[in-house]
Amino acid sequence: MSLPTRFIEIHQDEERALEEDIWSTEYVKAYLWNRGIRETVKLRYRGGHTREYPKRSYDVLHGTQMFHFNAEYDDPSMIRNALSFQFFEWIGVPCPQTRHCRLVINGVNRGVYLEIEAVNRQFFAKRGIPMESLVFAVNNHANFSLFHYKTGKRKQSLFKGYDLEIGKEADARKLSRFVYKLNTLKGRELFSFLAKEVDIENYLRWLAGAVFTGNYDGFDQNYALYRHKTRNMYRIIPWDYEGTWGRNCYGKQVESSLVRVTGYNQLTKKLLQFSSVRVRYKEILREILKETFTVSKISPVIYKMSREISPYIYADYGRKWPLYVYENEPLVIQNYIQERRKLISRAILKL
Repeated sequence: MSLPTRFIEIHQDEERALEEDIWSTEYVKAYLWNRGIRETVKLRYRGGHTREYPKRSYDVLHGTQMFHFNAEYDDPSMIRNALSFQFFEWIGVPCPQTRHCRLVINGVNRGVYLEIEAVNRQFFAKRGIPMESLVFAVNNHANFSLFHYKTGKRKQSLFKGYDLEIGKEADARKLSRFVYKLNTLKGRELFSFLAKEVDIENYLRWLAGAVFTGNYDGFDQNYALYRHKTRNMYRIIPWDYEGTWGRNCYGKQVESSLVRVTGYNQLTKKLLQFSSVRVRYKEILREILKETFTVSKISPVIYKMSREISPYIYADYGRKWPLYVYENEPLVIQNYIQERRKLISRAILKL
């Protein structure tokens, strides 16, 4: 199966504007070839530290449709994001669809990219989810705490760490009030509040997904939080799962024990205080261990994705990692699964 190719054109003046400030959130004008038709789009760089890499990632805005093209530069397998999102779908957490592609800009092959569905109005409409507001957790301040994660000082704003993507200022205030009450209520009053404000089943499945895949950065950032319009509850969606399955966000191989089974943020800590929540969380972990997080379930997807991109990886001279590292990645991921299964099985007994 051949990879689709996305052809983009950009005038040198617009390209120069991008390079003048790689951290800008402003778009420049570009063109996307779609079935032989040249269509006007807007383009910008995306990401955090990855903007300084030689192989950049891009946002492409086509009318009201957003496309993310991730270089996956730090991931030697090129499949960790895609594999993680497939895993989340299996365990019942809606997340972006992905597909690998070749990206050609001004006739130059930029190599293999991962095209990721944007989490926006179209995302929710496509799934029939009534959404009232949407925020992105963009840095470690989005830890559901009253305090700065580094200094321990009180936050000036409890909305710190979030970007309001969809909604009004009142929605930002609503989330700030949620964080405040989460940290000040206690006992039965806190449990009643959380049961009313949070889709706990969704949250525990998301937590399990982050724990199984080993995303250390996924608990206090790299998630989307939306307010369900009819149920009036917060639900959560995973985002940016490149640093998973045995490697961190810079591609360094890490111990399978890096991420504890209870995660790291304040909302998780508060929820797991309650025995009924812990019981349900353990049930979810056991269910996933039995049905989903197995080498036999995941390996076919690993090899399918790798087969599809391998011919193009060999021709991708912008990649960071040597080919021998790429070729060994299915085994790295499988070994991680085997080790992680044992660790989580033991951790469940102590919950």
